Amino acid sequence: MIKMDHKAQNEKYNRLIRQLFDSEEWEKRAEAAREIGHMGVHHAAMLLIKILKKEKNAVVINRLIEALGHIGDAKVTLSIIEFLNKELEKPEEEQDKRRLFVIIEALMRIGDKRALQNLGILLNSCEADIKQLTEEAFECIDPKWKENIKKN
Repeated sequence: MIKMDHKAQNEKYNRLIRQLFDSEEWEKRAEAAREIGHMGVHHAAMLLIKILKKEKNAVVINRLIEALGHIGDAKVTLSIIEFLNKELEKPEEEQDKRRLFVIIEALMRIGDKRALQNLGILLNSCEADIKQLTEEAFECIDPKWKENIKKN
């Protein structure tokens, strides 16, 4: 992998942010979100949240949440939880399973314990794969989660 110098990285970041804001093609916005996430630019987190709140395309929303998980900034935990809660308000058969996976993985990468309460609902999911990934997220975020639940 070729390491970019600071100037080239800034130029790429700025180009991708413009693409996220300006492109009418959802594919280009989704790819820009993915690339920004892989760049791991921490100062992008709040800007991605701003874009996320306005985005309508489901694939782009998922890529933005994924990117936030890769960046790993705990400041975005509550915004991601808002998207989790929107899915959980729907009947289970209408929930977007792909979005739930992306949210769980993003919250797992971020590792903020504030996510556990909201993720806890998914421990009772009828979908075995969602339940399993949620348990993995709990283990990752708080290895002593089972003990802590028993205490509370």
